[in-house]
Amino acid sequence: MAMKASEVRLLTEDQIADELTKLKKEQFNLRFQRATGQLENTSRVRQVRRDIARLKTIGSEAAAKKKG
Repeated sequence: MAMKASEVRLLTEDQIADELTKLKKEQFNLRFQRATGQLENTSRVRQVRRDIARLKTIGSEAAAKKKG
């Protein structure tokens, strides 16, 4: 299920980093499945990519806010 921005904003920086790592691993696995023709849920690729972008964006906003 896709993460909402409001849900991501409630996470700590460490939780965001952990979630980002998990999603990047999933993205790698999905790319591998697509290349070998085993991917069934093609919409998950897009969903994971957008979740990664959302996490990165909110993570950088939090870092900028913390900085000054």
